[in-house]
Amino acid sequence: MRGPNVICRRVVAIASMAVVFGTWGPAARAADYTFRIQPDYPPDQLMQIYAPLMKYLDKATGEHFTLVPARNYHFYWREIQDGAKTDFAFDEAHFTDYRIQHSKFEPLVRTAEETSYTLVSNIDIDDKGARGLIGRKIVTMGAPSLGYTLLLTFYTNPVLQPDIVTTATSWRDATDRVFAGEADAAMIPTSLKDNFPNLTPVKVTRAYPGQCLSAAPDVPAELRDKVTHALLTLDTDAAAAQLLFDLGVSKFVPATAKEYAGDGQLLNSSVTIK
Repeated sequence: MRGPNVICRRVVAIASMAVVFGTWGPAARAADYTFRIQPDYPPDQLMQIYAPLMKYLDKATGEHFTLVPARNYHFYWREIQDGAKTDFAFDEAHFTDYRIQHSKFEPLVRTAEETSYTLVSNIDIDDKGARGLIGRKIVTMGAPSLGYTLLLTFYTNPVLQPDIVTTATSWRDATDRVFAGEADAAMIPTSLKDNFPNLTPVKVTRAYPGQCLSAAPDVPAELRDKVTHALLTLDTDAAAAQLLFDLGVSKFVPATAKEYAGDGQLLNSSVTIK
C-alpha cells in the first residue's frame, strides 16, 4: 500500500500537468455564452446558416457560443421582453435600440450594408403605388419583424387597408407565396429584390443602419473586445470569406448607440410595449 506522502506527490504531479495542458478543473473550460438572432428563418435553417459563425467566434475568443433560435418573431419578441438569458444578440434596428434602451446592451458591430424593405408585386396596379394593393393580400413575416412593422407605415388610414398575411416562414418564402398565387404582393428586404426580376417594386422604405451585434452589460469587457475584433477583421481572413458570403454581408463595421437612437419607437405601431 502506498503511503500518504506518495499519494500526495502523485496528486501534485497530476495537478501540475493539468495546469500545463489546460485540463484541470472548471477554470480550464471555455465559458458558454448565449447568442440570439432574429428569426428570419425557421429554427433548423437558422442553426445551419449561423453554425459557421459560432465556430469562428469559438476559435477567435477561446469561449463557446450557443445559438438559441426562436420559433418565430412573436416568440422572439416575447423572449426579449421577458429578459430571456441573452449574452449576444444580432438584430435589426428596432430590436437593437430596444435592447439598448431597456436592457443596457452595448452595440459592437453592424453590417456595412444598410437595411431597407421593398413592397413587391406581380400584378398590374398601374401607377397607383401602394394604394393599388388596398384590399389585396400582402404576405410578410410576422410581427414585430422590421418588414411587417414598416409595412404598417405604408397604410396609416384604418379604413383603407390591405389584407396582411403573416404566415411566411422566411423572406424567400414570402416571395414563393406570391409566385404560387397565394398573395398579390410581398414585403421583403430590398437586398433580395434583385433576385426576383419577375416581381415589380411598388414602394421602398427609408434605409436603417445595418443589422447589429450587441452585448449584454454583464458580458466581460475583454470578451466584448475579442468578439468586436474578430468580426471587424473577418473580411481580411481569406479562410472565412465564405462565411461572409453565406451571411450576405460584405463586412462588419463599428456600431454606436447613436445610430439606432429612436428606431425602437417603430415597435409602438406593431406591438404593445411593456
